[in-house]
Amino acid sequence: MLEKKDKRIRRHRRVRAKIFGTTARPRLCVFRSANHIYCQLIDDGKKHTIVSASDLEIKEEKKNLPRRHTRRRGEKEARLKKVAIAFEVGKLIAEKALKKKIEKVVFDRGGFAYHGRVKALAEGAREGGLKF
Repeated sequence: MLEKKDKRIRRHRRVRAKIFGTTARPRLCVFRSANHIYCQLIDDGKKHTIVSASDLEIKEEKKNLPRRHTRRRGEKEARLKKVAIAFEVGKLIAEKALKKKIEKVVFDRGGFAYHGRVKALAEGAREGGLKF
């Protein structure tokens, strides 16, 4: 029986067989861990990361955001903050991409479900000016 991580990796391989980033239209790759969310714009032809962003950059800028989930806060409230932070990461990656004159990307959800933080990141990137 496969573990949850192995299933995600298999899904990601299936997606990567079909999705390819180019210089004109790089791949927006998302990785979501339990505590953080990361994204990169990757040119697969050159095997080169063009731009990257993560929630760690957002948290450095805004010290008032919560650093970790505590038991005093409700779990739903903490999850909403993670989704809001993911949305900000999407806007940040879009801002960095537009500075490099990249407007169109191919979205790679990394084998994760298009829901919650992954969806929020994609919506933030769209609002920031990227086109998928």
